Amino acid sequence: MVPRPILSAGGLFPVRLRSPEVMGTPLADTYLSSVTCQYVRALLELAMEDRFSDLDGWVFAASCDHLRRLADNLLHVAPPNFLHVLDVPHRVGEEAITWLADELRNLCVKMEHQFGVDLSDEALTKAIWRENEVLSRLERIGRLRRDDPPALFGTDFHRLLAAWQVTPPAWFANTLGSLENALDSSTDRPPARARLMVCGSQIDQPRWIEVVESVGTVIVADRFCFGSIPGLEPWPVGVDPIRSMAEWLLVGSACPRMMERFDSRLERIQQVVREYRVDGVVVQSLKFCDLWGIELAALTRALRELGIPVLRLEREYGGGGEGQLRTRVQAFLESMGR
Repeated sequence: MVPRPILSAGGLFPVRLRSPEVMGTPLADTYLSSVTCQYVRALLELAMEDRFSDLDGWVFAASCDHLRRLADNLLHVAPPNFLHVLDVPHRVGEEAITWLADELRNLCVKMEHQFGVDLSDEALTKAIWRENEVLSRLERIGRLRRDDPPALFGTDFHRLLAAWQVTPPAWFANTLGSLENALDSSTDRPPARARLMVCGSQIDQPRWIEVVESVGTVIVADRFCFGSIPGLEPWPVGVDPIRSMAEWLLVGSACPRMMERFDSRLERIQQVVREYRVDGVVVQSLKFCDLWGIELAALTRALRELGIPVLRLEREYGGGGEGQLRTRVQAFLESMGR
């Protein structure tokens, strides 16, 4: 819900934070408790260890209560030089779009004052075009997974997505161009046991995808908070770039925080299942993730009623549990007759 074009305009460099190497959060548990989302606890743990000292600022969206608590505690235990929280509506409508546009304008004013950068409409439009160049190349590479057999594994593609979140856009666009030219959709790879789609909360560890694929599957499509659907859809280019971004964030978002949008999210998953010839859907949520925990209960039931095989998982944010994950996926394949 934080627009990358704003964070990459005027020479700024956006970094989406991740901490898959954290195996324990004893310090963060003191402030956030052990029943809070492991992702936010991992970030607070690294912040308290001064591992984010190179960052010049933090920008949050009030997507859930856990992220809001992370922002509050960060100000208390490891205050950054700049911290801003976007107040994002939970519904789509004219009033909501206007509200979010005002929020984004306020963010731009504060960032211009803090960092001395140009975040004018012209600068934002240039940033949108630059971001869309990267998105279009990533989207074309991701669509190679529709082939049978796919031209690349889901693990490889999600390594690209993880790199995209921590790499300057201009440099990454050039790298993707070289990679796109090198990829060939023709391959002698044997057919996979099953073509799977993964839905749910944030996965920023390609290793998790690799374990799922280690039993002969291929992740050909994804719909989670760090994934490609709808994350690789281009930003609209309009006369008012801030309002265009606000509308895209609210209307185009597939996040379960958006109320009264479940049917559209379910319909999009059905569309992807057909387009990518998906054999089964893995729905997963981070432990203690309230938003996705509730969403997946309804999503699992709806998909099964449509005759789509579903495997539901709850997982830890850090490493571990690979053997159990592999066993669950193998059992899922056997239940599908594969």
